[in-house]
Amino acid sequence: MLTLLLIAFLILAAAAAAMLSRNLIHSALLLVFCWAGIAGFYLWAGAEFVAFAQVLIYVGAVSMVVLFAVLLTRQGATAAPVELGSAYRLGLGVLVAGGVAGLLISSVLGSPLAITSNPAPAAVPVKQLGLLLMGPYAPALLITGVILTVALLGAIVIASGDRDPAKPEDRP
Repeated sequence: MLTLLLIAFLILAAAAAAMLSRNLIHSALLLVFCWAGIAGFYLWAGAEFVAFAQVLIYVGAVSMVVLFAVLLTRQGATAAPVELGSAYRLGLGVLVAGGVAGLLISSVLGSPLAITSNPAPAAVPVKQLGLLLMGPYAPALLITGVILTVALLGAIVIASGDRDPAKPEDRP
């Protein structure tokens, strides 16, 4: 139980630091620590394959995509500084976070799953999971990858906008 509390504290500390950081690149790097902490939670829970997928996909690939997107769409040094949020935005954020937390807690407490003293998880071997993903579910996996790639490219195109090559602040 102490290990779980330590993992949860590290994830929440990295998330809070990412949220409070004024530097966007530091926030993206702290997000990588959050994803690594979630992989640590999966290892603690005994889901080694999911932990490996978390590290491979999120800590490796998605974090690099986020960093490249930040670096490619970053505004020049003449951009206005980010203003601190108003009390209205803070109150609205706390209200929404409380609503989401209440919904999650009520969903977990109202679930019909009974907790037994000796739960027997339905273990699926990694080999069988790989054969399913590369067999009958391969088209869905490929379509998902293409949709995510197109969405990322569209986000970069939209974020980059039209730049005037004559302005010196638009040059890299």
